[in-house]
Amino acid sequence: MEAELAALAATTGTTLVTLLATDTWNSMREGMVLLWRRARPDRADDVGAELDAARAELLAVRDASDLRTEAETRDEIRAEWQGRVRRLLHAHPEVAEDLRALLAEAAPAATASPSPPAATQQATASGEARIYQAGRDLHLDQR
Repeated sequence: MEAELAALAATTGTTLVTLLATDTWNSMREGMVLLWRRARPDRADDVGAELDAARAELLAVRDASDLRTEAETRDEIRAEWQGRVRRLLHAHPEVAEDLRALLAEAAPAATASPSPPAATQQATASGEARIYQAGRDLHLDQR
C-alpha cells in the first residue's frame, strides 16, 4: 500500500507542475484545496496560498525566458508537492480515492498541455566559412 501511495504522490506532483501554467490550473488548485480541507482543514487555506506562490514562481521564471532555470524550478516544485502529498496520504489514506478522481479529471488537460517549441537550426557554408550554432550561450575564443 505504501508503494501505491508513493506512486500516487509522484503522479500528483508531476500533474501539478504540468498544469501550473495552463488554463485548467484553477480546477486543479481548487481540487487540491478541497482534498486538504477534507483531511487537514486547518491547512487548506495555506495550501491554496502555497499553490498560488508556486504558480507565480514558475510563471516569473518562464517570463524571464531562462529554460534551464524553468526546468530546475519545475523539478523543485514537483518534488516539493510530491513530498507533501505523500505525507498527506500517509497520514490520511482515506483521501487517496478523492485524489485519484481529481487526477483522472485533470489527465486530459495534463497530457494536452503544450510542450516547449522545438528548436530548429539550419546553416549553409561555402568555401572556408565556419558555422557555429548553439541552442544556448555560445562563447568562442578565436586567436
